[in-house]
Amino acid sequence: MWNKIPAFLKNKYLLVILMFIVWLTFFDRNNFISQVRYGRILNKQRQQMEFYKSEILKDSTALNELMTDSLSLEKFAREKYLMKKNNEDVYLIVKDKDNKEN
Repeated sequence: MWNKIPAFLKNKYLLVILMFIVWLTFFDRNNFISQVRYGRILNKQRQQMEFYKSEILKDSTALNELMTDSLSLEKFAREKYLMKKNNEDVYLIVKDKDNKEN
């Protein structure tokens, strides 16, 4: 019976190493599959962090420009909040999303 088993399967060190690899791959709390998944999540979080840093930089420069330049503040108020001077009229043109011809 023992003669039919290949010699490399009789090696107790190899069997322990194989069992250890199987344990780390599937059963351990910090297994290899979870580590790969956590690495992907970490990369996605880093990309989001870089995106938000660039957005913060862009918004802070725009805010600085609004605080220092009165012409840009007036332009922003007119475009964003539709503010106007006392002697002028503002016309708002809204385009239909459903512009189907029947």
